[in-house]
Amino acid sequence: MDKSRLSYIAAPMVNQSDLPFRLLVRKYGATLAYTQMLLPSKLLNDRDYLDFHQRDLSIASTLGELGNGTPVVVQLCGDDPEMIVSAGKKLQGYCDAIDLNLGCPQEAAREGHYGAYLLGPKDRKLVQDIVSDMSNSLTVPISVKLRLCNPAPSTIDLGLSLEACGASWVALHARTISARNRRKGAADLSVVKNLKEALTIPVVSNGNVRQWQDLQKNLEVTGADGVMVGETLLGNPCIFAGVNPDPFQISLEYLDLCRQYPETVTIPIVQSHIRHFVDFKLGRRPWYKKFRATIGECQTLDDIQAHIVGWMKTLKVYDNAGPADCDSNATRDGDDDDTADIDLTSLW
Repeated sequence: MDKSRLSYIAAPMVNQSDLPFRLLVRKYGATLAYTQMLLPSKLLNDRDYLDFHQRDLSIASTLGELGNGTPVVVQLCGDDPEMIVSAGKKLQGYCDAIDLNLGCPQEAAREGHYGAYLLGPKDRKLVQDIVSDMSNSLTVPISVKLRLCNPAPSTIDLGLSLEACGASWVALHARTISARNRRKGAADLSVVKNLKEALTIPVVSNGNVRQWQDLQKNLEVTGADGVMVGETLLGNPCIFAGVNPDPFQISLEYLDLCRQYPETVTIPIVQSHIRHFVDFKLGRRPWYKKFRATIGECQTLDDIQAHIVGWMKTLKVYDNAGPADCDSNATRDGDDDDTADIDLTSLW
């Protein structure tokens, strides 16, 4: 893959990296998008699950780069090299690369023995075998997304071994799995810098991006080949373009994409995205809790659109003044500066 494609990456996010959302972020500056983490066992044993994700990727492939469908990276997880390779073979014809998840901190990953729970010394040989088997058996490049090891300097040793096993690039979320509030506090970008200096393959930095200016700061500090953004992108899918969109207008734009590709997204996922868009800037408004609750009652895309348009009319700002002029530096995210807010009281 062209190294320039690693510049601005939409991270893999559980139940949030659907095709319409990937198309949206690609339109607004993302150079590459990942799918959500996929389970090899389900790809091999659940026909509906496989069909759903092959359909998503097939449409993306048909759209191609000009239609923002590609490039796309499929992310897999697991601790069985043979199963991961077999699952990868089911999807390699639909994507530009396949990623191994060594970063998931969720309880399901601990119970299933995958993600960041493979970062310990006892699993180092297993991880090497997985990456080596993927690299030798699959026809697309292999990447790895990981978190900080414990102790943090051992992350460099792991990165060197991943490179030796055939990884084409690595993305480091520079936080540990052990933090009680794992999304709180700054990511340790010094480790990303050290990893970049140690490896010859590209290194992508993940963490500490809350607004557009943070993208360049991250690259300057780390020297990384690109930046990956996750949760902040859910609230502002236009961050890579330096734009902070009107939350209702971007919701309607996302809904248009869902209408074009309805077979690739479910209503609960659509509802979740709309909540993220609106909460990011307007979650402190007195009406937001009602908005959040009532959107959960919508059953169709038409219902959701009518709900959004109804709120736009109720709030009247769109009737009187057009879309709200939002500060491009504002943030609204659990991992962001909660002191930042937008004063729309006079309008709303």
